[in-house]
Amino acid sequence: MLPQRIARASALRSASLAARRLPIVQQRTFLPPSLNDRSVIDEKYPDRKELTDAEDPDMNGGYINPPRIKRQFRDPYGDWWDKQERRNYGEPVHEDHDILGMFSPYEYTWISPGKGLLQIGAAIATFVGICWVVGRLYPDKPSYPREFEGGLERELGGPGAIRARAPGDPEPYQVEEIEEED
Repeated sequence: MLPQRIARASALRSASLAARRLPIVQQRTFLPPSLNDRSVIDEKYPDRKELTDAEDPDMNGGYINPPRIKRQFRDPYGDWWDKQERRNYGEPVHEDHDILGMFSPYEYTWISPGKGLLQIGAAIATFVGICWVVGRLYPDKPSYPREFEGGLERELGGPGAIRARAPGDPEPYQVEEIEEED
């Protein structure tokens, strides 16, 4: 049984290898020397010049960054080539453009932090003051329930119905005192 499995597995393995072979591709192609010659390629695309730390202090390949000014602070009515991004055609972009562009988080500059905290404090004080005034002036519901003669027995459904408070009934919400006296 085991030799049959081994034979079957080797047959399947050779069949799968045959199925995985790639088609034969033409080995020779024609490319002109302007595309294929190493000296021509080196002349067209020279190696990048390595700069020293003195020549490239930002270590960004010698790229000259424009001033670090957020696009939000540029003149919105200026004659820009790209009105939305407030940028002219061919103008170099700062390497931190993702932070300085128009689609970065907006900087809130209308109110200083101190004045903002003062305004928030005033809003909280106003809210607490109004709550206090309403609590002092707004009429509260009565704290003691009304009593009715006969407990409104007839009005609430007769002798078998649950009665309302009658003059001789025990005080409401005083269950602990009644139990302590007994």
